[in-house]
Amino acid sequence: MTFKDLNLIQPILKALNDENYTTPTDIQAKSIPLILDRKDVLGSAQTGTGKTAAFAIPIIQHIVRDKDANTNPRSRKITTLVVTPTRELAIQIGESFSAYGKNTDIENTVIFGGVKQGRQVKRIQRGVDVLVATPGRLLDLMNQRLVSLKDIKYFVLDEADRMLDMGFINDIKKIIAQLPKRRQSLFFSATMPQNIVELSRSILHKPVKVAVNPVSSTAETIQQYVYPTNKNLKGKLLLHILKNDDIEQVLLFSRTKHGADRIVRNLKKEGIQAAAIHGNKAQNQRQKVLGDFKDGIIRVLVATDIAARGIDIDKLRFVINYDIPNEPETYVHRIGRCGRAGEEGIAISMCEPEENLFLRDIEKLTKQKLQVFADNPFPQTDKPMTSSEKKEAEKEKQKRKQEFFSNRAKKKNGNQSNNNRPKKRR
Repeated sequence: MTFKDLNLIQPILKALNDENYTTPTDIQAKSIPLILDRKDVLGSAQTGTGKTAAFAIPIIQHIVRDKDANTNPRSRKITTLVVTPTRELAIQIGESFSAYGKNTDIENTVIFGGVKQGRQVKRIQRGVDVLVATPGRLLDLMNQRLVSLKDIKYFVLDEADRMLDMGFINDIKKIIAQLPKRRQSLFFSATMPQNIVELSRSILHKPVKVAVNPVSSTAETIQQYVYPTNKNLKGKLLLHILKNDDIEQVLLFSRTKHGADRIVRNLKKEGIQAAAIHGNKAQNQRQKVLGDFKDGIIRVLVATDIAARGIDIDKLRFVINYDIPNEPETYVHRIGRCGRAGEEGIAISMCEPEENLFLRDIEKLTKQKLQVFADNPFPQTDKPMTSSEKKEAEKEKQKRKQEFFSNRAKKKNGNQSNNNRPKKRR
């Protein structure tokens, strides 16, 4: 099957040809005909399967035909709303709409928090057909009456599972309540736990289910390796891995924001170009770092899971898990950043004793055994902590945390009292 077999209009086919798209992926081949037939779709597809094109392409065709049927268009109205959890993913979706619709007169824009709203508001006021938004900024502009959803015909909720993980459930419900009853709704999620299914029932009308590449599956083009090591040796092991000149660029995952920053500092000390991308970084910083990575200026991009949603880099071969995630589905999402569109990828995980259990969960979910590297100068020698040792470690952690905040409060109060003292006359 080719895109020509999907009854797409010529302007879209020309744009897809310019993007070197010839054969649709499974999610595209199954979803596009249903969406063109104006069915609500409940789609389950993991990252890297091409689901953005699966909904963007038919929506563009709908809008073009709606405009052709409207003989007296007064002004451009927002008829399509795509809601997605992160800024990076929103920007990527906006770029996709621009690419696939470049031979039409369809206009789209992206709104997200973390930046001033002025430029985004001006763009909306000039008129757009497609609005791609993160929940917080969308609700903010709706409350200011700067965005209206009364003309929405096509609604997409993308990365629904991650949306709920990030605590957006109430925001989503508020947005849905403002949508017109008569609309076409599309709902995409990598996983389908019960809360996701229940949410989909409140959004969709007689949906057709499309399930492609369940989250338990990893691309066959990705080779998966593991280095068993100790927690205090991970930094040295990472430097050992990066001595391999074949690893020109790598996306490295850290469990925490502070951990990501620490990894970057240590790599820079060794002369390795690295940068972090996470929620504490300003939007312009995140975009610059991502641009530098795509341009090859940065060798190691260190990311947290939430920030990594929306990172779509062609030809990326290497992903490293500095910390193994405690959810096996997250592992599948992570390594799905490499080996995309049939390209080869290599995923490397560094496993400390406390993560051995996570590793077993991953192998159970994917039904694959990760290959252990024989060449490991920093092998795992420590034993996992017992339950009592974990409790003691947690108590010590909480104690240090309390001491830190207590000392900070004392220092702050001391500074305030010094500022309140009358200044001596000279």
